Amino acid sequence: MTYRAPINDMLLSLNHGAGLLAAVEAGHYNGYDPEFSAAVIEEAGKFATDVLDPLNQTGDREGIKLTDKGVVTATGWPDAYKRWCDGGWNAVSGSEEFGGQGLPLAVHSAVNEIWSAANLAFGLCPLLTLSAIDALDAHGSEELKKIYLAKLISGEWPGSMQLTEPQAGTDVGALRTRAEKQPDGTYRLFGTKIFITYGDHDMSDNIVHFILGRLPGSPPGSKGITLFLAPKYLVNADGSLGARNDIYASGIEHKLGIHASPTCTMTMGDKGGTIAWLVGKENGGMAAMFTMMNQARLGVGLQGVGLADRAYQRALAYAQERKQGKALGSKGDGSDPIIMYPDVKRNLMLMRGMTAAARTICYATAVAIDVSHRATDPKVKAKAAARGALLTPMAKAFSSDIGNEVAAIGVQVHGGMGFMEETGAAQYVRDARILTIYEGTNGVQANDLVMRKLAMSGGEAVWDLLGELTAIVKKVEASNDPAFGTTGEKLRDAVASVERTSKWLLEKIASSPAEALAGATPYLRMFSTTLGGCMLASEALAARTDEALQNDAQRYVTLARFFAENVTVQSGALERTVVDSAGAITGADAVLVA
Repeated sequence: MTYRAPINDMLLSLNHGAGLLAAVEAGHYNGYDPEFSAAVIEEAGKFATDVLDPLNQTGDREGIKLTDKGVVTATGWPDAYKRWCDGGWNAVSGSEEFGGQGLPLAVHSAVNEIWSAANLAFGLCPLLTLSAIDALDAHGSEELKKIYLAKLISGEWPGSMQLTEPQAGTDVGALRTRAEKQPDGTYRLFGTKIFITYGDHDMSDNIVHFILGRLPGSPPGSKGITLFLAPKYLVNADGSLGARNDIYASGIEHKLGIHASPTCTMTMGDKGGTIAWLVGKENGGMAAMFTMMNQARLGVGLQGVGLADRAYQRALAYAQERKQGKALGSKGDGSDPIIMYPDVKRNLMLMRGMTAAARTICYATAVAIDVSHRATDPKVKAKAAARGALLTPMAKAFSSDIGNEVAAIGVQVHGGMGFMEETGAAQYVRDARILTIYEGTNGVQANDLVMRKLAMSGGEAVWDLLGELTAIVKKVEASNDPAFGTTGEKLRDAVASVERTSKWLLEKIASSPAEALAGATPYLRMFSTTLGGCMLASEALAARTDEALQNDAQRYVTLARFFAENVTVQSGALERTVVDSAGAITGADAVLVA
């Protein structure tokens, strides 16, 4: 079945759940018309349906090839990428000064979800380019911006992030790529990078590589890494392409999923050294890297949302078509569609509810980042920056977990046919598996949430958010709508669990950080499901007063109720997991023996 972007769901999430309308009304978006969002998302949906979705299974089957001329992508991919750039899709949120459209990151996030849903492997290329744009814009010299920024924003020259080495994965401070400064102010790079997404391909004339390296005499560890820019082809003074730079794909990985996305081993220095330019300051690479990584982490969360929605759409279509047996109380002739069976309905509701919750968390992260850049009041900017920092690890980890879980449930709904490649359901399971690993594993995200984001300013960002969630709970309870069932009660209990657990963790950070870290992953899950449940309830309340959504308001109420009573309700158990099991994990060495 063909992918269709869920426009109404996305707009409800963006405008109401994530707070875009409220931020616009507060004057933080400089006169942006939120009605324009619908037009952008609708057009993105058409491009995804017509161009990207038909290439998804083709790319999965064909994969990519490494030839003596470099990496060759699957049939139709270079043409699709050209159409993508010509349509202005890479430039949606780019700076208008360098040819971008200047639209909010929140809107760009919505269209990024669409690309990931229609063709995850394709969407990886612009995702990394967006991170490269942020790094260059924030840390690059004016000269580098003049040469490269407009090309990156248009997508004509996509970007790559080259961080990982065989001995340096999560611990980037262990990298060994050597950088040598030259008399003309450039640098020469020597080394090997692995797992480099879109490190080489045939979809563009040039690629702008962002590479972490180490200068002679630099401090050990992460304090001694520096970020460099190195193009695949050097750029002449008139802007034309010059000589081939000394950076090549020396191998490609054969992966579980995302087969059409080139994952390369990149070799530098076989022909005299890769010519590169400094981005930021020498030994200041960590700050520049996190600029790239934070954008990429939100992007990975959106990949999880997109993949989950695609898996849901396919499972729903199959459940409506597949006939098997007789459902309880059925009086018709012949077999019934499996969607009539309560357990199939439960699975489909779980898929839809978790996807919707993850979507709104990601969009809310983007709105917070937008406000932190666009607002004029320094206090508003600072509060929004703290909110964006708090939400980013949840957006990445929770949403990528959901991508995996929903894809797996999709196979279950298909039954035995889901295990067969021809239905398409299995590809989503394979593609989703990387999402919890790259751009910072989900364990790292949980640690970041507890040790940095919860701890900053004594938990101020957490208390602010919990205050807003409590206000949503009060509105649900005040609605007196019996269709909400026990939603208000379940959400209130969950918010209380997050508050108690947050206080417990803050104490442990100071007295026993190992115990705090032992509970980090269940804490992230608890916080995310509570946040998602409250946001879905807020959306359901908003749908009842939005003229465009009133006809669908009751189904949003039902979805919010299902999520609160089936998912958010787990928060109490997760609280006990965090608090009660910390000692068992910190004392696990006696068990974890061969």
